[in-house]
This record gives sequence, C-alpha cells and structure tokens, in this order.
Amino acid sequence: MADTMTTAKADLVDLAQRRMSTAIPDNGWTIRQKLALTCRILFDAGHDSGLAGQITARAERPGTYYTQRLGLGFDEITEDNLLLVDEDLNVLDGEGMANPANRFHSWVYRARPDVACIIHTHPPHISALSMLETPLAVSHMDLTPLYDDCAFLESWPGIPVGNEEGGIISAALGDKRALLLAHHGMLVATGGVEESCTLAVLFERAARLQLLASAAGRIQEIPAALAREAHDWTSTPKRSQANFAYYVRRALRAGHGDALATVARTEGGA
Repeated sequence: MADTMTTAKADLVDLAQRRMSTAIPDNGWTIRQKLALTCRILFDAGHDSGLAGQITARAERPGTYYTQRLGLGFDEITEDNLLLVDEDLNVLDGEGMANPANRFHSWVYRARPDVACIIHTHPPHISALSMLETPLAVSHMDLTPLYDDCAFLESWPGIPVGNEEGGIISAALGDKRALLLAHHGMLVATGGVEESCTLAVLFERAARLQLLASAAGRIQEIPAALAREAHDWTSTPKRSQANFAYYVRRALRAGHGDALATVARTEGGA
C-alpha cells in the first residue's frame, strides 16, 4: 500500500533529496583526475576549439590552481600533464607554460572565494549565440540550472590576457555561475569540478536549443517561480556528482582511459 500518494510536493522534494544524499555515492577521484576527465568530457561534447579555452581548479595550496599546458588540446590532457600555477601563471609543477589567457581566472578566483573550478570554452552554438549579442534564454525544464544564473557580457573587451579583461570578466560574472561573453564564448564558475563540468555541458545544449527555437518562432518565457524551483531542485552537489559520474563512464567507454594514469598503466600491461 502506497504511503506517499497524498504527501505534499515540498515534502516529496525533501524526501528525494535525503534519499539522494545516501543513494548517490561520493567519488574517489583527485582534483587532477577530475580536471583531466572534464577536458575529455568537454572535448566529446563539442567544446573543442583547437587550443582555445581553459579549464582550471583550485589546488590545495592557497593562491594556486591546476590547468592544462599550452599546446595540448582537451583530448590530450591527462592527470600527469596538468600544470600547477600561481596567480601570476608561474609554473610551480609540470612542464611547459599555461595559456596566458588564464590570467582572468586568477581574477575570478580572487573575486569569488566560493568558486573552485572555472571552465572557459568556445563551443559552436554558444559562439554562434555570442555573435548575435544575445543573452541566453532559459525556457525549457532541462535548462533551468541556468535560470537567473547566467550573466551576459554584451561587449567584447579583446583578448583576455590583461588585467583589464580580468576585472571586466569577473565583474560581469558577479555572483552567477555562468557567463555568456559576446563575440567570444562561455564561462562557468562553481564550487566544484563536477558542478562546473555538468553546467558547461548544459550551457552548450541551451545555446543550441535557443538557436533552434529562435529559427522557428518567438521563445516564450516560463513562470519565474517554477523556473526557480527547478533551478534549486537540479543544482545540488549530489546531482552534479551523478551527472559527472555518468559523463565519466561515457568518456571511458569512448576510449579516454589514458586521461587517468592508473587506467593507462593497466591498459598498457604495467
């Protein structure tokens, strides 16, 4: 006999969240591993744009973060070839140099102590939307994690290698988790690698849906209260963990096991 058929929605939401807290296990990946896997996941999700784009995560030492080496594509990143850099982009561990455009990441990390992972890419649908100087329109249930959580930088400040761009981009982001940059691309900044990866994948899908819908007619707004409810329902650490774990399984099945040193050694027979 069912016990919850007359339970209020708010209570059912609370029940589901409590069940997820124990049903979805924590993962044991290191920050380096999660960052390398994110590079592979986003490569397969269409975020590749040659050597453009940076993915970073705060490291254990204050004022430092991990990032990829300039000259390597997202599909070449492994946990072993990531760099550890300071806010001035001096390499503290690893070989090569960081992308000079990482400078604005230092600005965002300083402005947002709550941010632990930043993703900046130029995927095709987001880039196309940016060329129209059009903010992101969230009008579908699946996209509500971005509802009222995506800022818009309507003018292009130029290549993001100076401190000026760092100040402009971090100010434009404000307290949001995402930013659409006109004539440029996207930025996601959240409290963890899993969350940033999940939101970055969703961001590109949102831009694609917006372009498809705009070609067919006028996009209709969704009720703000319901959109906010859906935003909060989907924007939880356990949701991000579950999404990320799925993306990792998919990436490993696609042949990206070399991103992880332990998997690579096993596959190599060592």
